[in-house]
Amino acid sequence: MLDAASPWAPLLPSARRVTLEVLLHGPLARSELADRLGLSTASLTRLTKPLMDAGLLREVETPNLRGGGRPLQPLDVDPDVQRFIGLKLTGFRAYGVLTNLRADILDSATVEITDHAPEAVVAQVAELVARLDDPARPVAAVGIGIGGVVHGFTRVRRAVFLHWKDVDLGAEVSRATGRPTVVSNDLDALLEAEHWFGDGRDVESFAVLTIGAGVGGGLVVHDRLVGGPDSGLGLLGHFPIDPLGPACPEGHRGCVKALLTTDAIRSQAALTLGRSVTYDEVLDLAEAGDQVADQIIGRAAHAFGTLIAAVANIAQPERVILTGEGIRLAQVAEARVRAGIAQARHAEASPIDLRFINDDPTLWARGAAAVAIQRTVLAALPPRTTT
Repeated sequence: MLDAASPWAPLLPSARRVTLEVLLHGPLARSELADRLGLSTASLTRLTKPLMDAGLLREVETPNLRGGGRPLQPLDVDPDVQRFIGLKLTGFRAYGVLTNLRADILDSATVEITDHAPEAVVAQVAELVARLDDPARPVAAVGIGIGGVVHGFTRVRRAVFLHWKDVDLGAEVSRATGRPTVVSNDLDALLEAEHWFGDGRDVESFAVLTIGAGVGGGLVVHDRLVGGPDSGLGLLGHFPIDPLGPACPEGHRGCVKALLTTDAIRSQAALTLGRSVTYDEVLDLAEAGDQVADQIIGRAAHAFGTLIAAVANIAQPERVILTGEGIRLAQVAEARVRAGIAQARHAEASPIDLRFINDDPTLWARGAAAVAIQRTVLAALPPRTTT
């Protein structure tokens, strides 16, 4: 449900479809836009005029590369017509970004989370929203990404790092801020941002794999996020890789979680080196030629390649995007990651299109903003909740 003042509120499905095509793929010449949507020139003109009058679409000039004649005036959205806030919620800090309609980051801020009680976290989130929001130009919606199980874009069923079960975070934040609020699993939010505005927008299927404190994975197929009742449980982390490998805390031997998390790699290095080391120190030692660290990183990189190959073999995505706070592993030992992929793939299989994204908290916050943008554009926001 949208605010009646929203420029999206009065749009018919056909007009919304035109605007969405330009939002995701623009600027687009009218002829190309008509071809993409299977519309006649007259129908496109009829649909785009009210969109331009409402300020959602505009003409942008581009040089005529062929020389002479009138410059092209393709259609594009006005990305500043609405603004959004995205938040990435962790156990100790909330990261926030202010974005435009294309999820371009305009501003950012953080607040410390010192109390995990839901009412305390909501108060901290409301403070962060107030810092990023401009009362003279209020944001259209707030998106929150959280590591856990989320139902109905509002209720957190499970968030281990906050010790939460069954918290209606969306309704509480909306009540505290006066802004429509949507909540999603943080990895799902990251996928949606890449789907609409990032490395996944030019393909119909792609996978995202993340490594760090945990191991996560998500999939978009036929332009739709694949989800299910167990999304957010981190099930990919228990995918078996090495039956002779170490056990994870849940007792699964040689699973991804036991081999690839930052804690697993630090623990292996500490046992072998006889001293405590950070994750980045292990990678630094491997880069410097330390044989012990190099062996640990090499095994982990090969395991990561095996996991990537398994996902590619099963789901057959057009692209695999790699990120997470532990992604430096794949950059330091990329050759061994690719060797692990090759070993687990058929010799005639297509090369995997790998994309690396450096991890940053604002990347995840932007994902949450992207979900708020999607729900706004698709007219699926919850009603605004006020005190």
